[in-house]
Amino acid sequence: MIAATLSLGFLPLVDAAPLIVAHEMGFAAEESIALDLRRAPSWSSVRDMLSFGRVEAAHMLSPVPVAVALGLGGAGTPLSAVSVLSMNGDGIGVSNELAARMRAGGHDFDYVDARKAGEALIAHASHPLRLGVPFPFSMHAELLYYWLTALGMPAPQNVDIRTVPPALMAQAMEAGEIDAFCVGEPWGSMAVENGVGTLLLPGNAIWKSSPEKVLAVRSDWAEAEPDLLGRLIRAVWRAGRWLAEPGAPTLAAELLSRKEYLDLPAEILDRALTGRMVISARGEERQVDRFIEFHRGGASFPWRSQAEWIGIQLAARTGLDRASAARAARAVFRSDLYRAALQGTRADLPGASSKIEGALSEATAVASVSGRLFLGPDSFFDGRIFEPTGS
Repeated sequence: MIAATLSLGFLPLVDAAPLIVAHEMGFAAEESIALDLRRAPSWSSVRDMLSFGRVEAAHMLSPVPVAVALGLGGAGTPLSAVSVLSMNGDGIGVSNELAARMRAGGHDFDYVDARKAGEALIAHASHPLRLGVPFPFSMHAELLYYWLTALGMPAPQNVDIRTVPPALMAQAMEAGEIDAFCVGEPWGSMAVENGVGTLLLPGNAIWKSSPEKVLAVRSDWAEAEPDLLGRLIRAVWRAGRWLAEPGAPTLAAELLSRKEYLDLPAEILDRALTGRMVISARGEERQVDRFIEFHRGGASFPWRSQAEWIGIQLAARTGLDRASAARAARAVFRSDLYRAALQGTRADLPGASSKIEGALSEATAVASVSGRLFLGPDSFFDGRIFEPTGS
């Protein structure tokens, strides 16, 4: 018996998979809820759908609820990130003209080395470098800013940032409006398919475990509907666990390819799900470990330390007090609600809700409920460590 129907906003991206799978594979029905998935054209649309109560929950850029808590971006309704939907999954691409200059200068497009790729980009780009990102408050933007600043091009001050909806990124590149982009799949691959771009680097080459999208709800709705929220978190968690199974990518790609979701060929969607990326019109392929992760290594846990990292990054470039921003950000990633929802399931929850970010170079066992939880590598490309101030 279905207890309620919950409406969820999403953008047509591979990392919406947990929501689509929860609906299509019956994980929501197992929790006695139905999901009404509503596709939106842009991230501002998704944010507004959620803020103004047109949907109960949303597939959301991880920095957006933090930005709202800091008073940035114009939407005042407090939002909570109750689960991480996906870790990693972004790709940085460059125009074919810029790629040709980089190749002529000796860059081999190994799709691994962030320092080498960034130095080649800076050396061969026209200045200011025009960068396309899907939203001002996004992990796409934060990864680019962190990467370029660490390599001596302070960003966003020295770059021209342009906001482009994900599905229009390839068109913007073809029109000559941007030189490079950072975008979620499959839209980087579509730039390759359309013959207008070359993929330079996966996002996880900059930060190996960045929280890309979150399951976001209005904070007042979370307080008013704890039972429904728990059902939703569990359904999405089970969908993420299913996506980690060996045979899941093929079927998941078929589900996502349907007209009502991404409406693209399954073989293109399969690239991100398997990490087998085609980076250029030449057909060059690169295998990327953990290109996108939905479950393994505690991927769906909303770490307060990651929220704090986001908050401090936002504060640093908008002139806000960093200590206040860190406190506000930590309160947005609701590890308490996630824990409450998954008690009594097979979820192996970490013993802490905050951790040092960037310290793990390989899979590492951590204290957890069952003692079997291994976190994946989470290092930053420049070796920096982020120590949170709160727990």
